[in-house]
Amino acid sequence: MLIQRAVLLDGTPADIRVGARIVDVADRLVPRPGEDVYDAAGGTVLPGLHDHHLHIRAAAAAMTSVHVGPEVVRNLDDLRRLLTGAPVGADGWIRAVGYHDAGAGELDRGVLDAAGPPVPVRVQHRSGVLWAVNSAGLQRLGLPGHPDGRLRSADISWSAALPRTEPDLAQFSNRLSGYGVTGLTDATPDLGAADAAVMAEARRRGDLRQGVHLLAPGKRILHDDGLDLDELTRWVGDRHAENVPVALHCVTAAQLIVALAALRSAGRHPADRIEHAATVPDDAVAELAAAGVTVVTQPNFVAERGDQYLVDVPAAQHHELWRVATLTRAGVPVALSTDAPFGDADPWAAMRAAVHRRTPGGAVLGPRERISAQAALTMFLGTAQAPLSPRRVCPDAPADLCVLSEPPATVLGELDAGLVAATVLAGELVLDRG
Repeated sequence: MLIQRAVLLDGTPADIRVGARIVDVADRLVPRPGEDVYDAAGGTVLPGLHDHHLHIRAAAAAMTSVHVGPEVVRNLDDLRRLLTGAPVGADGWIRAVGYHDAGAGELDRGVLDAAGPPVPVRVQHRSGVLWAVNSAGLQRLGLPGHPDGRLRSADISWSAALPRTEPDLAQFSNRLSGYGVTGLTDATPDLGAADAAVMAEARRRGDLRQGVHLLAPGKRILHDDGLDLDELTRWVGDRHAENVPVALHCVTAAQLIVALAALRSAGRHPADRIEHAATVPDDAVAELAAAGVTVVTQPNFVAERGDQYLVDVPAAQHHELWRVATLTRAGVPVALSTDAPFGDADPWAAMRAAVHRRTPGGAVLGPRERISAQAALTMFLGTAQAPLSPRRVCPDAPADLCVLSEPPATVLGELDAGLVAATVLAGELVLDRG
């Protein structure tokens, strides 16, 4: 295929010939006999975006789950209305996602028994670390005597009892193609060979078009009530001994401090990562930089949850939330991601959040953490193995491309997924909005 009349991000006009990889890039290329031609009409062509941290199957499942976030659940009556009207899935469960305690308070089996229908119901907290399950659900899981029905996501002792139904990966993959996303890093913990096989089969069938990299077995979620520096140091050392980099999930200051101490004691792998770094105290910035560890963060949560942060987080700590500019100024390698389904899967919305830092109500949260549009876009252009090395549109590079309908100045000014006109994966046009 030949892409004509394109403009690269640096403003260079270019025609681009692609096969499985980029064959040629020049000011003008003549179509070959029988060659498909795509007219970019002066629009921008980028390397396809890479989402550096999301959860593929959970995001696909969320597309058919009932959403019970604080924007729709403001009290117990709202929760009761949504659960009562929710369809029961083919697995016999009502699955709800995105809940926050600001809606109807802390959920447990008793609250769900009163609020929902008498069928198995499970509701995921928007943090992703906890599920609340009603009595019918606990009975189905073989846990009828569980005291409160609050179950941690990472505890496979209960989740293994759930029916193994695969979500519609094709629907989610098509959504990502609409954003110009061509690569994914799945940060779900405890993924094994069987999960990798499922992903590989989905890609073989064409249901999952994007390239996929799994962080497991080096992903570890830290919890404040279970922080054990000695044990974590041993675990990090064991992974490094196997030449496996670690990815430590840190959303609180305590988790970050313990993670950095473990990395300092165990030594580092060049591909070690801190996931989220939702809260970075001022006195941890220099240590993060010294650790040489990559931070993969999600400033989209400022745009999605910022008003709640203004209520829940002391004002003196607002500047510590979802930092980007401070980290990059200190020399910390930073890449961006969406954390879908816990964040919106649109990477362009995440870029805008990094640039503007506006909450849903219009307040600016952490103005000193704002970065340029070009920097935000670049943080989605790395690869799974090298998130800080932005790819280029050049010969012999993978032919995974995002074609936008406008020139670079407009793209950077708007950072809007609506500008994505086409997505190319391995030289094949998988999205064409005409």
